[in-house]
Amino acid sequence: MSSILPIHLDSLLRLQGVESPRVEFKASWDEKTTGAQVIRTICAFANDFQNLNGGYIVIGVAQSNDVAVLPPKGLTAEEVESAQKWLRGHCNVIDPVYQPVLSPEVYDGQRILVIWAPGSQARPHQAPESAEKGAARKFYIRLGSETTDVERQPELKTQLMQLTARVPFDDRRALQASVLDIRETKVREFLHDIGSGLVDEQDTRTLYRHLRVAEPVNGHDAPRNVGLLFFSQNPEQWFPGARIEVVQFAGNASGNVLEEKVFNQRPIHEQLRECLAYLEGLSVRMIQKLPGRTQAGHWVSYPSLALREALVNAVYHRTYEGVQEPIKVYLYPDRLEVISYPGPVPGIELN
Repeated sequence: MSSILPIHLDSLLRLQGVESPRVEFKASWDEKTTGAQVIRTICAFANDFQNLNGGYIVIGVAQSNDVAVLPPKGLTAEEVESAQKWLRGHCNVIDPVYQPVLSPEVYDGQRILVIWAPGSQARPHQAPESAEKGAARKFYIRLGSETTDVERQPELKTQLMQLTARVPFDDRRALQASVLDIRETKVREFLHDIGSGLVDEQDTRTLYRHLRVAEPVNGHDAPRNVGLLFFSQNPEQWFPGARIEVVQFAGNASGNVLEEKVFNQRPIHEQLRECLAYLEGLSVRMIQKLPGRTQAGHWVSYPSLALREALVNAVYHRTYEGVQEPIKVYLYPDRLEVISYPGPVPGIELN
């Protein structure tokens, strides 16, 4: 169990609790080929174009159909040491300089190297397009599971430049609050639930810094917005609209309300969990006998996987900056609507 990563290693490799576009697997290590690719991907994760808080690169694990091939192929002890030394040196060629977190791990008896590259507060970054000395630097971003050179797409480069010197809202220091507003019990409960080794860190200040929910400012630590969203008693105290409202209508006319339910006054992931449980409790399984067949047809009113995907994305990809509207879930006799603000993440056009 890693004492550095904010996620359980098995969950990372199996893409549980982290979206696949945020993870890239490399089967082996080679300075001339793998090295240059990894530097470009680190640069892309640091630019955090879609505000997903960067991502992970796992070296020593092959990939097939966007999932890890397990058990891993692994690296030798010499390769792990060589890769770390090379990456620490060559991350200095990223402009501005950016250093990710390097975490050597052992999984199923095989050594692997995990690179955690959180979103940067000094974006946008450039990286060399190859390992050759004097290679031109370019801006890279992540679009889906691909590391993309934005020089070929001027509209994306313009959007990236607009992020210059703009710290992502999640990462900004919440100077209106105190680090004491982060509930340590909630932090440790969360880490225990996801199986992170950070839960064993005894020093609270070190724990918060490693988890990136607080950072030093003027001689003391201040919470980041993400820390208050996840680990304060009531996020809406600082972020109006940080709640979920569910409204059930008798028909298409919005005036005929059967029931209203509000999920608030608790961290956003707890709101999400309770709202999902409530909606899945309303879902009904239906069975219909099909004429001329011995088998019956089965369906549910709200398919669980689709419901979870829609609501999880609404909670985690909305903005909590300057938008006081809550996430809204409208239940009609023939459909379910999930409304989140302000709309698609960068890189997804309205059309």
